Amino acid sequence: MPWSEAFLVGAVLCPTDPVFAAAIVGREEIPYRLRNLLNVESGLNDGLALPIVVVLLAVVGPDSVHLVSLSSEVLAGIGIGIGIPFVAIRLERSRFFHATTAYEPLNAFAIGLLVLGLSSLTHANAFLAAFSAGITVATMSPAVRDAFHEFGELVAELLKLAALLVFGALISPRFLGEIPLTGYLFAALALFVARPVSLAIALIGSALRARERIAAAWFGPKGFASVVYGLLILRSGVAARSDLFHLVALVVVASIIAHSSTDVVVAPWFEPGMSEVAAAPEVDGAGPV
Repeated sequence: MPWSEAFLVGAVLCPTDPVFAAAIVGREEIPYRLRNLLNVESGLNDGLALPIVVVLLAVVGPDSVHLVSLSSEVLAGIGIGIGIPFVAIRLERSRFFHATTAYEPLNAFAIGLLVLGLSSLTHANAFLAAFSAGITVATMSPAVRDAFHEFGELVAELLKLAALLVFGALISPRFLGEIPLTGYLFAALALFVARPVSLAIALIGSALRARERIAAAWFGPKGFASVVYGLLILRSGVAARSDLFHLVALVVVASIIAHSSTDVVVAPWFEPGMSEVAAAPEVDGAGPV
C-alpha cells in the first residue's frame, strides 16, 4: 500500500464515537473528567480529520490535484459554515425576524438547510460547512442550540441509524473472507496498540488516575464518522477503493464488537459518587465542596 493510501486509512479511522461506549460516557458514577475527555475528543476529531480525508482522497484519486480548487473548496465550506449562521442569528435577534417559541427548534434546522443549499451551489465542502455551522451556532446563540438539542439529537440518531444500516448491509461472511490475514493483523494493531500507545503518550503529565488513563486509552470506538468516510472512499475514483474500504470496515466492525461489549466490564471499576468528587471545586484547600 502506498504511503498516501495508508495515511488515508489512518485519517478515516482516527475519529471516535462514544455511542459504542455508552456505559462509560453515559453514567454519572464515572468520573466527570473521563467522560468529558472522551466526549470532547469525539466532538472535535470528526471535523479535524475531515480536511485531511478530503485532501488525501484527492491525492490518491485518478485526477490530478489542483491545490487552488481543493483549497477553495475547503475554505469555502468553512466560510459558509461561519457566515450563514452569523447572519441568520443576527437577523433572528431583530424584531423583524424573531421566531415564536413554537418555531425555535426549527431555527438551527433552517440554518442547516441554508448551509447545505449554498454549499451545493458553490461546490464548497458540505461536511466542513456543517461542522463549522454547528460550532458557530453553539457559540453565538446557546438559546438556539438548546432549543434544537432534543429535536437535533433525534434526527441525528435516525440519520446515524440509516448510515449504519447501509454500512451493515455491505458486511457479510463473504466480505470478511475477502480480507487477507494481514488485514486482520492491521485491525488488531489499530485497536490494541495504536490507540493505547498514542493516548498513553498524550496523557503524560495529566492528573488522571491509572484506571482513568487505562479507560481513556482503550475506549476509542470507531463509529459513525469512520463509516461515512469509508463510504466516501467506496464511492470515490480511487483505484484501491475496495481494498481500503475492506480495511476500514473490518476495523469498525471489530471496534463495535470490542468496545460495546467491554464498557459494562470497565464501568464497575469506578466507585459511585467519584464523578461528583472529581468535578467539584476546592475552596481554600478545604477539599471538595
